Amino acid sequence: MAASCVVLLALALTLLLLVAWKRWRWGRAARHVIVVVLGDVGRSPRMQYHALSLAKCGFSVTFLGFCTSKPHDELLQSDRIQIVSLTELQRLAVWSQSCVSGSALAVEVDVQEASSLHLSPVSLSQNPPGLPAIAVCWFAGCLCGSKLVIDWHNYGYSIMGLVHGPGHPLVLLAKWYETLCGRLSHLNLCVTNAMREDLAENWGIKAVTVYDKPASFFKETPLDLQHQLFMKLSRTYSAFRACSEPSDSGMERSAFTERDAQSGTVTCLPGRPALLVSSTSWTEDEDFSILLAALEKFEQLIDDGESLPPLVCVITGKGPLKEYYSRLICQKHFQHIQVCTPWLEAEDYPLLLGSADLGVCLHRSSSGLDLPMKVVDMFGCCLPVCAVNFQCLHELVKHEENGLVFEDSEELAAQLQMLFSKFPDPAGKLNQFCKNLRESEQLRWDESWKRTVLPLITDT
Repeated sequence: MAASCVVLLALALTLLLLVAWKRWRWGRAARHVIVVVLGDVGRSPRMQYHALSLAKCGFSVTFLGFCTSKPHDELLQSDRIQIVSLTELQRLAVWSQSCVSGSALAVEVDVQEASSLHLSPVSLSQNPPGLPAIAVCWFAGCLCGSKLVIDWHNYGYSIMGLVHGPGHPLVLLAKWYETLCGRLSHLNLCVTNAMREDLAENWGIKAVTVYDKPASFFKETPLDLQHQLFMKLSRTYSAFRACSEPSDSGMERSAFTERDAQSGTVTCLPGRPALLVSSTSWTEDEDFSILLAALEKFEQLIDDGESLPPLVCVITGKGPLKEYYSRLICQKHFQHIQVCTPWLEAEDYPLLLGSADLGVCLHRSSSGLDLPMKVVDMFGCCLPVCAVNFQCLHELVKHEENGLVFEDSEELAAQLQMLFSKFPDPAGKLNQFCKNLRESEQLRWDESWKRTVLPLITDT
């Protein structure tokens, strides 16, 4: 009997010691969050913003993801953010790549980040891609006592359905996986009210809408910085080079601007081209043949004598369909339009948006429930947008207020004609949209994040 009491007392004491030790470790980690992206960190702006906001609010952040392209400098310079690169195996199919990358994630988390996961009360995972990241994070959380937060950007199965078809076994399996594993989270964020309602109605998942907002570095670009950017890009892309050299050797000229070397004054060139910008991941959910067909119609209007400017069209981004569309662009032989497809440094992309005259968005959501963050960034730069219409686009683009919505290439061509008629016209529709964007009381990411996400993460 006494021996039994001693054993029970020893067990109770051991449990108390373990609980006390656990709480001590937990207290040390109370301000630590694991951010997981089973994709390229540099091409995951929303998750970068989450990490930066967490760091600014005093959290230490471990960011797990692939480091294929450079993240924003702010992320790299923060002493509160540690980026742990995951090894990605190249040249694999989408499905097998996800599975192998998931295995890499599990190994990296297990070997390199075991102590961090054990110390972190929260892991924040992006979906998509969530296969098998969500399951791995949930399992690690079960072992370590941490809670899982999922940020729903879209549905992975709907994106896979664009490639394989909605009835493909892999797509059906992916949908089952998302439905099952999505319910394992302690907190869910999503990007639109439409997605929030769909998650609740069809998935039984309660989520909080956190709209994308532009970061502070997305703003109108001063003319002197525009000139510096144009001169930098002109060294690689002919579309940014001046058509003729200035007669004065003391002048420096791009296709759009001119700088007096003595005074440093920068001015816009008279008769300059209009600058149209679109950004893309070159995937199936963006049909750039719409833009190319609209540009053909725009060129024909110029040939017919319409008062329209020459056009420089810059399409930024990387992705699987870039080579396909690059071949189509080369076949067009435009005379009044120049198209270039650069991959910009993270710091140059906001400067380009802030220098442009019009943005075009061809994103059609695979689920109809997410919004293009590229438009959010454009609005942050007070750049009006023409966007192809889909189910919930009205939650972001207000037709005739901050831009225009179109259905096909005919409608886009008509909008380009209207917006660029008598360009640059101070009283034109384009400038009115810019004025509306400047006067709108749009929150920036940090302000919005502190109001919505910070209380939720803190409570979790």
